Amino acid sequence: MDGPDSGGPARNRTPLAAVLAANSISTAGTSLTLIGVPWFVLETTGSAGRAGVVAFCATLPIVVAALIGGPVIDRIGRRRVAVASDAVCGAAVAAIPLLHYAGALAFWMLCALMALNGLVHTPGNTARYVLVPDLAEEAGTTLTRAASLFDAVSRGARMVGAALAGVLIAVAGAETVLLLDAASFAVSALLVAAGVRGVGAAEPRRTTAPVSLRSYRAELREGYAYLLGNRLLLCVVVMVMFMNGTDQGWNAVLLPVHAEGELGGATDLGLLTALFGAGGLAGALLYGAVGHRFSRHTVFTVCVVLCGAPRFVVAAVTGTTAPLAVTMALSGVAGGMLNPILTTVTYERVPEELRSRVSGALTAGCELAMPVGGLAAGLLVEGVGARGALLAMGAVYFLATLSPLVFPAWRTMEVRQAPQGPRKNARGEGNGPLSSSGPSCPAPEPAARTRHPSAS
Repeated sequence: MDGPDSGGPARNRTPLAAVLAANSISTAGTSLTLIGVPWFVLETTGSAGRAGVVAFCATLPIVVAALIGGPVIDRIGRRRVAVASDAVCGAAVAAIPLLHYAGALAFWMLCALMALNGLVHTPGNTARYVLVPDLAEEAGTTLTRAASLFDAVSRGARMVGAALAGVLIAVAGAETVLLLDAASFAVSALLVAAGVRGVGAAEPRRTTAPVSLRSYRAELREGYAYLLGNRLLLCVVVMVMFMNGTDQGWNAVLLPVHAEGELGGATDLGLLTALFGAGGLAGALLYGAVGHRFSRHTVFTVCVVLCGAPRFVVAAVTGTTAPLAVTMALSGVAGGMLNPILTTVTYERVPEELRSRVSGALTAGCELAMPVGGLAAGLLVEGVGARGALLAMGAVYFLATLSPLVFPAWRTMEVRQAPQGPRKNARGEGNGPLSSSGPSCPAPEPAARTRHPSAS
């Protein structure tokens, strides 16, 4: 805290630290589930198709929640949404091993519990994410530094969680991993509940119109209209949608099947996932240190091609761990440079009063293909084998990542823009967002190569 004689505003870093800690713990726990649930399904059913069905059930509600959840976050309050989300997710995940121990876990119950987890997980993530700019300002730090730290801490937690999951599955079983994930949700909820108390941006918005279906639809439409009117954000959504879909197939089906059939089992699965997370952490830190000195578009275009398709190809043509481990680490470095750029672009272009709604729309669009990705991967493995499935989904990933080379809207990420809010009518009432946050292809700024973007 700055003292009263410091000449500057008082700084309160506690809320930002609490959100960073909560997000890291929640992310580490999610990594446990990301590995633990597919392995649990493969162990108990032996079916890649059923693993794909569980992945479908877990991710379809994520899309539904993101599609309709933006206005709810603002009305209930970001702090309350984050806490409630973690509490429900923890209970749903804990129920899986407890029911299994009791001999009462049917396959439909597993699907239902994972669906519940997916339904409430996304609003909590969104609530923490949209708080970062406000908490950075309250802490007296730059958005660049706060967003970089948010991403780096999350990637580090993902790395630790993945490595821990591989070891624990081998030593104590997938059930223990899921119980640890449930505990991580509880800790995350407590951190947000205590650390963000009293922060205005985290509380319910009292200035919103009375609750009604009409007002809710208007707020929901506002977020989607803003997204559809911004060509760059729309390009981001379409490309990341395909990337996330194939990544879901990779994480939920392809990599576990490959590790079980060709590699050393759960330990190698955890190792590979941890190496990808370690590479992502290194990439985020590297971008924060030197990457911001270069063109955003150039760095993004190169890294997005390198982060995905190579690992699919290497897994398809080799049956040993070492080549895939190197590829995963390098792909992680490339992937780690993407989110800082996308986070900066989003924060720069979306006004604070629309942030929850637009972030919900962005999340919905980006995750729209995830249910199909997991299900398709399971069906492909059973239909054409693991190698054919890896090559097919790798090809989809590669084609999607060519987008920054093809569409000119991507070049507008070089230009820093102040977010513009909803237009007002003569009575000062909002009547929808601006159709675009700027021209689609403006001339590049002279200082574009030396800008310091923030580091999803």
